[in-house]
Amino acid sequence: MIDNKTLDELTNKLSGLLPDGIKMMQDDMQKNIRAMLESALSNMQLVSREEFDVQTALLARTNEKLQQLEQQLQQLESKYQNN
Repeated sequence: MIDNKTLDELTNKLSGLLPDGIKMMQDDMQKNIRAMLESALSNMQLVSREEFDVQTALLARTNEKLQQLEQQLQQLESKYQNN
């Protein structure tokens, strides 16, 4: 998920784009904008970089194991065919 600092920066940038008349209600608008951003981002089902890296490493280990098993299978098949 996106961190609070980034979310605060996005909120501040978006509220800075508001017309001057609305800026009087800036605190309320920032809260509403932040709530909308949090909702939208949570619906995207994003993962953290750490979780992504863990899953990438797991996939690499699984792929390596699969390659080992495929080699073993080929060896067994050739041994079976030679007998």
